[in-house]
Amino acid sequence: MIEENDTLLLYAPVPLYSSDNGYLLEDQACNGLRLWAENFKHVIVMFPVQHGVAPPSWIPLRSAQVDFEHVEVVALPTAYRIDQFLRHQAAIRRQIRELIDRARYLSFSIGGLIGDWGAIAAMEAHRKKRRFAVWTDRVESEVVREQVHSGKTFKKRRMAALTHWPMAMLERALIRRATVGLFHGAETYAAYEPYANAAEIVHDIHLSEKDRIPPMELAKKKSAATQGPLRICYVGRADAMKGPTDWVQVMVELNKKGVEFQATWLGDGEALPAMRAEVTRQGMEDRVKLPGFVKDRTVLLETLRRSHILVFCHKTPESPRNLIEALVSGTPIVGYDSHFPRDLIASHGGGVLTTPNDIGALVATLEALAHDRVRLCTLIDRATLDGEPFNDVAVFKHRSEVIRAHL
Repeated sequence: MIEENDTLLLYAPVPLYSSDNGYLLEDQACNGLRLWAENFKHVIVMFPVQHGVAPPSWIPLRSAQVDFEHVEVVALPTAYRIDQFLRHQAAIRRQIRELIDRARYLSFSIGGLIGDWGAIAAMEAHRKKRRFAVWTDRVESEVVREQVHSGKTFKKRRMAALTHWPMAMLERALIRRATVGLFHGAETYAAYEPYANAAEIVHDIHLSEKDRIPPMELAKKKSAATQGPLRICYVGRADAMKGPTDWVQVMVELNKKGVEFQATWLGDGEALPAMRAEVTRQGMEDRVKLPGFVKDRTVLLETLRRSHILVFCHKTPESPRNLIEALVSGTPIVGYDSHFPRDLIASHGGGVLTTPNDIGALVATLEALAHDRVRLCTLIDRATLDGEPFNDVAVFKHRSEVIRAHL
């Protein structure tokens, strides 16, 4: 029998890294632990463990200011290969069943196939006839399906062709069995809502109120936007799903049209070498900067605040947080139309959306804004208004309230 407690059990696919000084976890995931603990008396979070060198944004859990009297971290083996999964699944199923019995509220991140412990947890909760939520921030099967054509190697393309459809079937089966689907942004909501018993749009961001652009800085930004080069940015991974090839081509076409601009893409990824090569081939190194990964979030926010526009060319159905970060920075979002950005700017119109994959339409929009600075300044004001509802405390409180209401 489930005890009347206030314990939340979560699965998150963010990997823990094992080190001599204990576990390392992504800095934003550490912030998530703190915020969950503000909304539940006890939180148990399952993470997969990886070995080796952690990425730069991973920090020691010991120094993350997490209250471990109220937060319990459970390390599960990484098992994305079939042999690993078969070796571990029986023991991990038993462990997950025991954790489910300890918790009143259950919410599991899903979005994989082999070795997705969130999917296994959802299955075990269903077998126990427990109410549970599933959460996802992108349509993972569609991301994989895109790799059928964009994969860098034949092996990756073949694997994507074999797995994207079973992955989609698993996603839908889990969502149908869940009490509620928690979908980050309108893009994932639109894709998954037809299969859900109940569905809610939620957000998962890690911007505090102090990260919002201050009024005086906003006024200076608008004044600077009335003249000079159009300042363009993008912040995110240089992967095929983000449309980096389209983004660079947009800059090439703007340059050909004689538009004065300065563009920066902050982020590393498989496509970055090809992006740099094309910029060099076009002789645009003075206009387009591709510095790669930047760990310092202060630099990221300064780049967003300084920019007049965030230009995006997203290819797959997801709900990227960088669009919210731009709005909170008073930066209009301009790029390919889809459910997520359309929903973000529905209230005040803090951006311009163009036909997906139509580079010419996006170039024309940017050229028009470069020559109409009054409209650009209006968009900056509207973007600031569209960004007002978003901060980490508010969105985690909202998701916690949704979990309590449904479960």
